[in-house]
Amino acid sequence: MPGAGRALSGAARAAAAAALLLAACAPPAAAAPVVDYLGTYVWAEADEDFGGFSGLELSADGSGFWALSDRGTLRWGSIHRDRQGRIAELTTAGHARLQDSSGTPLKPGYLGDAEGLAIDAQGRIFVSFEGLDRIARYDDPDGPATRILKAGWFSRLKRNQALEALAITAAGDLLTIPESWPDEGKGFPVWRFRDGTWSNPFHLPRDNAWAPVGADVGPDGRLYVLERQFRGLRGFQSRVRRYEFGEDHISPPETLIETSLLQFDNLEGIAVWEDGQGIRITMISDDNFLFLQRTELVEYRIRD
Repeated sequence: MPGAGRALSGAARAAAAAALLLAACAPPAAAAPVVDYLGTYVWAEADEDFGGFSGLELSADGSGFWALSDRGTLRWGSIHRDRQGRIAELTTAGHARLQDSSGTPLKPGYLGDAEGLAIDAQGRIFVSFEGLDRIARYDDPDGPATRILKAGWFSRLKRNQALEALAITAAGDLLTIPESWPDEGKGFPVWRFRDGTWSNPFHLPRDNAWAPVGADVGPDGRLYVLERQFRGLRGFQSRVRRYEFGEDHISPPETLIETSLLQFDNLEGIAVWEDGQGIRITMISDDNFLFLQRTELVEYRIRD
């Protein structure tokens, strides 16, 4: 049947033409973001409370900062930049020792091990603590804490590996991530506090070499997570991954930054903001109050 061969050939040509048309109409594949390292600024001040920074927040334009120490203090001030937008100097305008809900100053250690920092649109300050695992709100850094309801999950947290990462969405939802979690099958839980209630809407994929130590929701609405691994005498290694997320789902991670060993110090705090040319990521290191370490502010720009 010679006609059948011609019919089959015609059908094949039609299918090929349709495939080409679909390919031409399909949106182009998203290009990988361009990641630029902008610089490292070494910050030093003389007072005995300076150091141990585990949380960082920056103003929307990158000109103001709030830095949280794991010895229970908070300091704030201005960032001065050169013509290229790199940090030239930090000026501290004030600092405070955080208090408990009765107004008693927190001592370093079990009660004062502050780790995560987030500031909402109203200027209210939220701090996550290890030791006595909890989250507190400060309407005034010099005033007493307002207690945030504890989630039942907090009772399963490991000592010194608890609520390291804290972020807040534009809608005012608190997001916190533990540094370690015993249920390895589901990854790291992201706990959300909304309208007085805790939930666990999604998990971050687990990589046993890495632990989340900081988080921020960027001006693009995505969740940026700073992760760390410690390799003993070989030093620290850091990476930043970001996620699209919704009401009850989160995207696969997109790795933006992965440093080499000893490239930077112990990066623990992250702030994400917009500098007019792209997303700016600013990170701060915890020097553990050791003379062998230092406080660094490390900056990258992400251009999509």
